[in-house]
Amino acid sequence: MLTLYGISNCDTVRKARKWLDAHPVDYRFHDFRKEGLTAEQISRWTDCIGMDKLLNKRGTTWRQLPEERKAGLDIPGLKALLLEYPALIKRPLLEGDNICHVGFNETEYSALINGVSHE
Repeated sequence: MLTLYGISNCDTVRKARKWLDAHPVDYRFHDFRKEGLTAEQISRWTDCIGMDKLLNKRGTTWRQLPEERKAGLDIPGLKALLLEYPALIKRPLLEGDNICHVGFNETEYSALINGVSHE
């Protein structure tokens, strides 16, 4: 089964959920703001996606962080920051057997669901 991670009020997450609901896809939605995350999940995602793709530096959460929190972060520091501020994770994140994908695009989702991984 696939898990779609995100925040329920995110427009892109809503689009992904609507697409998944319209296709024969068995998935579960995990709102990481409400349900939280683990360090193991974040490590798994950084391993398969990479920190550059996972960290959302364009969002308000990143922009509102004090500069001293952002400066000089290494990978363990960034992982801790993502655990503390899950909204820093790009969304949606789709995970399942052989799938670890961030963002939403109908063509990419179709390919992923049909067994072709882009990540």
